[in-house]
Amino acid sequence: MANNWNIPASLEAEVRERDTVCVYCRKEFLPPKESVKQSASWEHIINDATIITRENIALCCRGCNASKGQKQLSVWLQSEYCKVRGISPQTVAPVIKQAIANEL
Repeated sequence: MANNWNIPASLEAEVRERDTVCVYCRKEFLPPKESVKQSASWEHIINDATIITRENIALCCRGCNASKGQKQLSVWLQSEYCKVRGISPQTVAPVIKQAIANEL
């Protein structure tokens, strides 16, 4: 059975186990009641909702997700949002580093 984003339950469980902090800013996730911006949200690393794989699905905080929006990963990583927060290709989670390598 899949969730609201058509992510199969087994893949959702795998990603939740892998991504215990934001894959971009590395901050710990907080319950939505404590901080909406720091609560977990689903991210399609490549902005294509039809690509539902462990390489393209990740959990990030809502702040990073909102900032990235539909931007290409390499473009977003050059943004002021990332510069201010110290987010770079060197600081992101391994799944994001792999996506960057695949973009090149």
